[in-house]
Amino acid sequence: MDTFQAIIIAIVEGLTEFLPVSSTAHMKFLHPLLGITDTPFVNMFEIVIQLAAILAIVVLYWKKFFGFRHIGFYTKLIIAVIPALIGGFFLKKYIETALGNLSFIAWVMVTGGIILLFIDDIFKSPTVDSEEKITNKTALIIGCGQVLSIVFPGLSRSAATIITGMSQKLTRSAAAEFSFFLAVPTMFAASAKSFWDTYKENPEAIAKNNITILLIGSAVAFVVALMAVKFFIDFLKKYGFRIWGIYRIIAGFTMLFLIWKGIVH
Repeated sequence: MDTFQAIIIAIVEGLTEFLPVSSTAHMKFLHPLLGITDTPFVNMFEIVIQLAAILAIVVLYWKKFFGFRHIGFYTKLIIAVIPALIGGFFLKKYIETALGNLSFIAWVMVTGGIILLFIDDIFKSPTVDSEEKITNKTALIIGCGQVLSIVFPGLSRSAATIITGMSQKLTRSAAAEFSFFLAVPTMFAASAKSFWDTYKENPEAIAKNNITILLIGSAVAFVVALMAVKFFIDFLKKYGFRIWGIYRIIAGFTMLFLIWKGIVH
C-alpha cells in the first residue's frame, strides 16, 4: 500500500463509517480496484483508521465523553461493548475468513439493504429520545446487536446497532448517537488488538514507512468523518433509512456483477 492508496481508502472510510452501508465492504472492494494486496499491515491499517474516524465522535461530543459526573454513560458503554469483545475473541479465525469472501460480503450488503427499506415502517412510536433514557438492559441488547456486524461482514456496525436500538424504542437519532458512542470503546479495543497482533506476528510490517502511511490515513479519515457525522444525523432525521437501503442493494449487486465478470476476486 502506498500513500495515494492509503488516502483513497481513508476518504472512503471517513465517509462511510457512520453510514449504514458498511465501511468494511467498501474498503474490501476497493482493494482489487486500487491494486492493493491484503497483507497484515493493510488489514491492521483498515481497523486503525476506523478508530481514527470514530474519534471524530469524541471531538464532536466531548462534553458527553468528558463530563465525568455522569457515571451512568460510561457504565452503559462498558456493558454494551462486552458482547463484541467476547465475540471478537472467539470468532477471530471466522472473521478473517469471512472478510476474505467478497461474494459473502456483497450478499450481506444486499440483504441488509432490503432490511433497511422497511425498517422505518417496522419500528414506530419510539419513546426513548436520548442516551440518558437508555437503560443498562437496553445497552446490553444493543451491544449484542453489534455482534451481528462481526458475524456478517458487510452488514455495517452502525446499521446493526441502530436497528437494534430502534427495536428497543429508541428514536432514529438517539439510536444513531448511541451507536456512535459505542463505536469508541469497540474500535479502540479492536485497533489495539490488531496493532499488537500485527507487531507480534509480523514486526517487519510496523516499519517506519508504514507508520507514516498509517498516520496519514488516520488523519484523513478523522477529518472526513468530522464532516460526515453531522450530515448523517440531519439526513437521518429528515429521510430515514430507505435511501440507504436502495444504495446498499445497488452497491451489493454491482459488487456481485464485478465478481461474476472476474474484475474483482
